[in-house]
Parts: sequence; C-alpha cells; structure tokens
Amino acid sequence: MFPESFLDPLFAELDGLLGGLDAELAVRYPGDPGGRQPVHTVYVPADRMHAGLVTEWGTAAREALKAHPPLPFGEELRDRVLSKLDREPIEDLRIDFEDGYGIRDDATEDSDAVTAAAALRDGPAPPFVGLRVKSLEAATRRRAVRTLAVFLFWYGGLPPGFVVTLPKVSAPAQVEAMAILCGRLEVEYGLPAGALRFEAQVETPPAVLGPDGRATVASMIAAAGGRLTGLHYGTYDYSASLGIAAAYQSLEHPAADHAKAVMQVAVAGTGVRLSDGSTNVLPVGDTAAVREAWALHSRLVRRSLERGFYQGWDLHPAQLPTRFAATYAFFRDGAPAARARLAAYRERRSGGILDEPATARALEGFLTRGVHCGALDASEGP
Repeated sequence: MFPESFLDPLFAELDGLLGGLDAELAVRYPGDPGGRQPVHTVYVPADRMHAGLVTEWGTAAREALKAHPPLPFGEELRDRVLSKLDREPIEDLRIDFEDGYGIRDDATEDSDAVTAAAALRDGPAPPFVGLRVKSLEAATRRRAVRTLAVFLFWYGGLPPGFVVTLPKVSAPAQVEAMAILCGRLEVEYGLPAGALRFEAQVETPPAVLGPDGRATVASMIAAAGGRLTGLHYGTYDYSASLGIAAAYQSLEHPAADHAKAVMQVAVAGTGVRLSDGSTNVLPVGDTAAVREAWALHSRLVRRSLERGFYQGWDLHPAQLPTRFAATYAFFRDGAPAARARLAAYRERRSGGILDEPATARALEGFLTRGVHCGALDASEGP
C-alpha cells in the first residue's frame, strides 16, 4: 500500500515555504486584463483639437484613397476598411500637450486644455481617449500637473476610456509620483479611487536599463500601484538618445528591437499592455510619395503585429487606411489556421501541431483581437 501518511506534513512544509511567493506572483502577474485594446493611438497637438476632429480624420483618409489610386490594399479588404473609416476612424485619441504641442505660455496651455475638454464632451469621441501631458522632469513638472488638473476640472469627470500618457519616464520614482498625482486628483474631483490611470512612454535609455544593470521598465510596473495600463515605445527620442543618425531612426532598428524585447518580457503576465511607436514618413505629396509611404507603413504595422505588438502610433489621417488594412490582413490571414488549431485542441484531436494550453489561450486571444478591431466578424471569433 502506498504510504500516504508522510504527504500531509510535506504539503504543509512546502505551503509554508512557498505560500508568500504564491501570493506575490498572483499580484504581480494577474494575466491579461481582458477587454479591447486599440490597434493604434492617434496623436493630435492640443491646439488642433476640436469637436468633429475624429470624423474629419476619417473623411481625410477616404479622400487620400481617392486621390492616390489604386487602393493600397487588396480588393478583398476594400469594404471592411472603408466601413471602418466611416464608423470608427480613430480607436484611441491622444490630445498632445508634449512634443507635438511644444512650449506655450501658461495662459495659452490652460486655454487649450479647456478647449480640449469641451471638444471631447461635444464629440463624437472614439472609444479610447486621453492626454499626453509634459513629463514630470523638473523643467516641466508643474505644467504637466496643471494641464491635467485644468482638463479634468473643465471636463467634469473622466471621459470614457480615458488614460494619461506620461512621456520621458526614466525611473520608477517618476511612475510612483504619477500614481500619487492620480490619487490626489481623484480625491480633489470626487472621482472613484483607482479610476485615473496612465501609460508610460519608454523613450530614454535609463527607462530600459538602469544604472544598477536592471530592467527599469520591470520596476515601473510595481511602482505604479496598479494604475499603469501600458508601455509605449518612443521611436525617435529613444533612437536619438542612443546617437543613432536621423536617417536610420526607425521602429525596426536593432536598438529599437532590443528596447521593445525588454519591454515585452517585463510586462508579460502583468496585465500591462504594449504599444509600438510611429513612423515619421508621412503619406503626403504626389502619388508616388504617398504610395511609398503607404508601403512602408503597411510593412511596419505588419512587422509589429508579428512580434506581438498589437498597437502603434499614427500621426496623419492618410496613415489610417494602411493601419487598418495591414491589421485586418494580419488577422484574416491567420484566422482560418487559428480556428482549426483551436477546434482540434478543444476536441482533443491529433494533428500536425500539438498545442499546449497556453497556445490555445493565445489562439483565442488572437481571434478575439480580430473581432474587436473589425478584422473578423463575430461569427469568426473564438
């Protein structure tokens, strides 16, 4: 007979040794938060923000398609992409008070914060919105706090899907300070505790590798006290900080891939999401220039998706067609195989690929993302 009597004391001993770690891991790695993640964030300088901007971007995107035929995507995607440009041309809008806006006097920035709040109230607004304030570095700290405070006061609460982008984060202490700021503003304006959340931009070398040799981004997550929603890669600030020549600054540079790989490992399982950066090659000018920029943007969007970065930045209305087309093609290309593999896993059928439970969850997530963004119909989901 199997001698079971020794097991209970052994279980108790191991639980005593590992119980604290079990609890720590459960808090640190809660898994994906669920819900929709936007496929892009559109950055608009605050002084250009006005009611109707979202609709205008969709119209401008369609006009670019008419002005520079043929369509920069296959005919099979035509109706789906055009419908998206009519229905939801921007998924996530970030009103920019930082680099895209510049340094203004206090009265001007206050006024633009008030105007931005009114524009979002008047709508139509996309499902996700937010502000990029200036950094919490000494030179811009007070202005960053004031802009956020003015906006929230005049909006009268929090817009749906609201998040603050904190740029040029270099150390966990800045993330901790941002979390404290959010808490103070919640109290001041009567907002629910924990409602005000933010994302951190990784655009300085110390944000990736600290002076102690550790991955700073990993420490940022704990410092945020549960308020950090995402890490966004800042293509050009980060590249310039490393001394990369302007002509070679790109989100596909090896230095960019290294930074993003560190970010990806740091957030895995934490519920914090990732966003790739932007390309500054805009689809403007004559048809040849536009189509060349479209080809580059399409390739970069696809490249990011293949590497597990499901979100990126867009800076111009004419980037919307290629953002959605490349994203839709990625999900539609992969959906048949994903559904087949998921069905085989659920039915315990053997086949050419033996999937593990983690891969099955990834297959479900892939199909769900495709439905969320409009690449797949609900009937094509998991």
